Amino acid sequence: MSNFPHTTAILAMSADGKISPHSGTPARFSSPQDLKHLEEQISLCDAILFGANTLRAYGTTLTIKQPHLLAQRKNRQQTPQPINIVCSSSGKLDQNYRFFDQPVKRVLLTTQKGKENWLNNINKNQKQILFDDYLISEHNQEKINWQQIFNHLKAIKINHIAILGGGEIIASILAENLINDLWITLCPVILGGNQAPTPVGGIPLESPLGMKLKEIKKIEQELFLHYQIIKH
Repeated sequence: MSNFPHTTAILAMSADGKISPHSGTPARFSSPQDLKHLEEQISLCDAILFGANTLRAYGTTLTIKQPHLLAQRKNRQQTPQPINIVCSSSGKLDQNYRFFDQPVKRVLLTTQKGKENWLNNINKNQKQILFDDYLISEHNQEKINWQQIFNHLKAIKINHIAILGGGEIIASILAENLINDLWITLCPVILGGNQAPTPVGGIPLESPLGMKLKEIKKIEQELFLHYQIIKH
């Protein structure tokens, strides 16, 4: 048995390979069908993980609302909502996001310095503690040690994680060979621009990663592509 959770990256992409028009801005080009697909996928997971820029772009998280998905989670003895893990090495986040009022368990994945930054900021603003727990990356004060973090999550019975972005987070976890599969929604739109972020951006991979196409669905004008990452 693996010492790491099963990890699925889920994202929507334009026909020219972009995940948003500009860095730090939300993607608004996918459809209600894609939102439904995303809700179905995260409903299968024990936790979802996303980066600080994704939180900054949207200010919220997607919660499971469909009654049949909530019932399925109850039957699997899962909590109504997956744990929401926000990754921020610096810990510099705005406490006024609506995310902090949503009915989910919130965990900050950060460095020791990032936790200090966050706690100092909320104490300065006389805010209550807005994260339920913290995951502290060891051995490196600047970057997240993904193998250590994922090993810990597996040990506390987090068996399936969905990674929702952004591109640098996905790239850094791919570089550690820790993503098992990938769902891409290919949307019928062209964004253009040489600064628009891509699904895997910012961190070069040592060698190309192969994938195996497991499933393809067409709903109206969108394609839903499910790939298995070929481990190296």
